[in-house]
Amino acid sequence: MFQGSSALTLDAKGRMSIPARHRDVLLAEEQGRLTLTRHPDGCLMLYPRAVWEIKRAQIAALPAMARPLQRLLLGSAQDVDMDGAGRILVAPELRDAAGLAREVMLLGLGSHFELWDREQWEARSLQDVSQLDPAILEQISF
Repeated sequence: MFQGSSALTLDAKGRMSIPARHRDVLLAEEQGRLTLTRHPDGCLMLYPRAVWEIKRAQIAALPAMARPLQRLLLGSAQDVDMDGAGRILVAPELRDAAGLAREVMLLGLGSHFELWDREQWEARSLQDVSQLDPAILEQISF
């Protein structure tokens, strides 16, 4: 289970270092094999390859009315492998699609990650908090 957020930097080639706390798990369980794809919210999603293969089958099995979502998720998916330094390359077309600049945020969301441009994430997180449904909050004790 992946959780927490990490402020990261994309290098000039579009590479990003996976934080050590996640890198070790991803190397042990996935041999560093990951898949990046677009998210309808405007960020990217980063999946361990085994998790992505299950998701990919679920997405491919959606009815024809879900074709736009299939195009977004499956049509944008790119397999990436961690290099010896624990970095992955975020392809230019994915960086452009998600508006990723140099400063990014990697968010652990259980089985996968979201990758956001840092400024976009800050604005989105404020918006998300302001729109929290009180009924959902009542189901959780802090």
